[in-house]
Amino acid sequence: MKKVNFITMIFSVFLLGCKENKQANDSTNDAEKATSVPKQETKKSPVQSSAMNNAWVDEIKLDSGSKWQANMETTQGVDKMLDLIKSSDLKTLEDYHRLATKLNEEKNFVVKECTMQGASHDNLHVFLLPLVEKIEALSNTSTLSQATIITYRIEENLEGYYTYFQ
Repeated sequence: MKKVNFITMIFSVFLLGCKENKQANDSTNDAEKATSVPKQETKKSPVQSSAMNNAWVDEIKLDSGSKWQANMETTQGVDKMLDLIKSSDLKTLEDYHRLATKLNEEKNFVVKECTMQGASHDNLHVFLLPLVEKIEALSNTSTLSQATIITYRIEENLEGYYTYFQ
């Protein structure tokens, strides 16, 4: 239950953190989306969740066959997160937890600097929500094998950004 509340809170931060002017009707729809996070009946390991398996690629859409235009800060943040992963010397669980902290800080920057609106913004959230879950899972993992898999999945998620955004 705590994980569902945490995910709902993070999603709400995304919605509130973006610098966009939405109408009251849009805010109501976003709030409904934030509260409709499905509850997990069975406890799954972090590596078994749909976020870890990159199910988000089934939800995200292109802009009439073209990539969405993203703001510069979002692309810079994704670039920096990829650089953090590639330049990290990950040997211990503490190394992975430090990486998760740095990734979380950069993700928070992306959210804070978000200026995207409309469908491109909505699709960015489809990309970001699983990334948030993966970073949280990396922060909470207790084994090196899980940390390695989660880090690989985070890297896949980040690289997928360039398929849908420019």
